[in-house]
Amino acid sequence: MRAMIVVGARPQFMKAAPVLKALAARGFETVLVHTGQHYDAAMSDVFFDELGLPAPDDNLGISGGGHGAMTGRMLEALEALMQVRQPDILVVIGDTNSTLAAALAAVKLHIPIAHVESGLRCHDLTVPEEVNRRMTDHVSDLLFCPTRKGVTNLEAESPPGRILLTGDVSYDCVLDLSERAQGHATVLARLDLAPGTYALATVHRPATTEDPEALAEVIDWLRRQAERAPVVLPLHPRTRAALARAALDVTGLILTDPVGPLDMQALLAGCIEVFTDSGGLQKEAYFHRKPCVTLRDRTEWVELVDAGWNRLWTVQAYAERREIDDYGQGDAAVRIAATITEFLKERGQ
Repeated sequence: MRAMIVVGARPQFMKAAPVLKALAARGFETVLVHTGQHYDAAMSDVFFDELGLPAPDDNLGISGGGHGAMTGRMLEALEALMQVRQPDILVVIGDTNSTLAAALAAVKLHIPIAHVESGLRCHDLTVPEEVNRRMTDHVSDLLFCPTRKGVTNLEAESPPGRILLTGDVSYDCVLDLSERAQGHATVLARLDLAPGTYALATVHRPATTEDPEALAEVIDWLRRQAERAPVVLPLHPRTRAALARAALDVTGLILTDPVGPLDMQALLAGCIEVFTDSGGLQKEAYFHRKPCVTLRDRTEWVELVDAGWNRLWTVQAYAERREIDDYGQGDAAVRIAATITEFLKERGQ
């Protein structure tokens, strides 16, 4: 059986690693395709290296441009590639333009689609990721939900695919990375930081970085937090360029280049709090049991807010804190691979 896995951005690299491993353990031939959406070496190469991902079988080198242009170029290239590779199933992850383009190409070629991290909703169609995940869910055959809320969202929408609660593959990956980071990550020494003395922030979403007023508001908010404890801010290339254009005052923030997955786990383990507009980092903060403030007006990871580990930056206090049992025991990828195997056997493949 041949599975094609399409990735394009940092969160997908992390989530693909345990899925690829679990599929290989079941005898799948895997074809890993990198669209090129994150093309910077600091945002791509280091993740393949530290996650133990094999080099992509195909790298499309597609990045830049507007959402329509990027998605269209990916769709054209992926359709041609699928006709050559002839996968028995396509596995897509998350909610990027790469996710949507691959799903659209596959459904038109009658290739079954498995969507990992299905059912998430922030209920705001001005968010590009919301559009991508909704459309992908409604053309997918297997809808792998990381949370019960994801299942509930899909049941309300009634997509034609099979809805399954699997737990979160991000947790699978973080368990592995956190153990390895203890002996190999060097970021705290490089930045002269001691555990328990700093907060960690990331800012990368276009809605923030492409709007000078929104970016100024976020940076001002982070600077106020830095009055309590230094704030480490690894800079996405988009964010670095936006800060330079806006000439914003970043006094009090510890700016650094993008960090790899091992260093990020070390930063998470040592910080006192997380401030982020990233969906993935919200969860990783919880896996390390760190409180998190989401620098957005909404989040798709609503269980984090309900359980008191996360709050929106427009809200002053956390809810009462409790543990979350939705994310599984670190075996989500194994469950996903088993279900894909059975699904293809049912189809006679």
